[in-house]
This record gives sequence, structure tokens and C-alpha cells, in this order.
Amino acid sequence: MLTYPEDLIYTNSHEYVRFEPEVAEIAIVGITAFAIDQLGDVVYIDLPQVGSHLIKGDSFATVESVKAVGDIYAPLSGEIVAVNSDLVDQPESIVNDPYGQSWFVKLKVSDRQELEGYMSAQEYRAKVEGA
Repeated sequence: MLTYPEDLIYTNSHEYVRFEPEVAEIAIVGITAFAIDQLGDVVYIDLPQVGSHLIKGDSFATVESVKAVGDIYAPLSGEIVAVNSDLVDQPESIVNDPYGQSWFVKLKVSDRQELEGYMSAQEYRAKVEGA
């Protein structure tokens, strides 16, 4: 059974956002367990450079699996302050902990109002489970 932590914000394109508790403007961005499940065995992940600026909605990373290649979209605008290079070195590890150790980037957010229209865990679960 796939999980959807309550403390996350979810997008229609299956990214999630979690804000760092100690630094309110830093968002952790990754992809959901549902997205990982749909991709299958992940063999390659391409991440951007620290210091890159993202615009909400732009593709910023690529995940390649044995089934497909998928783009990952920026849920918010801002500057990348950290990337998870462990995913580049071991892309298959993404399945182990999608909401913990398998984050993609940390983003210094330009405008938190860009979160408007995204989903809670309950809303996201209903969307992907067809409830």
C-alpha cells in the first residue's frame, strides 16, 4: 500500500513539497511513491546544478526507468540550494524512501503563494486511487 504523508503538499504531476521546519523558505522537492510505482525500476536520474533558478512549471530533472523517461516539474519558483547527489549515484534507491532520503532538490522559494491550487495528502490519495 502506497503512503502519502500528511505534512506534504502534492502536485498534479506527482511532485511533493515539504518545507524545512527550521528554515521556512526552504522547500524539499521530490516525487511521490505513486509516481515511483508507475515508473517501475529506475535506472537513471538527472538533476540540476546547485545555484540554478527554477520557474514554477518548468522541467528541472529527468527520471529514466525500464518503462519510460519522465520529466520532473518545479512546483515552485526559486533557487536550488542543494541536490541529492546520492540519487544520481544510486537511482534505484529512490524506491526505498521517497519522502525521506530520496528527495531531489532543496529550493529557496521565491513566492509561497505559488502553492495555491496544490493538494493535501487526502486530496492526492483520492486523485491517484480514483476515490
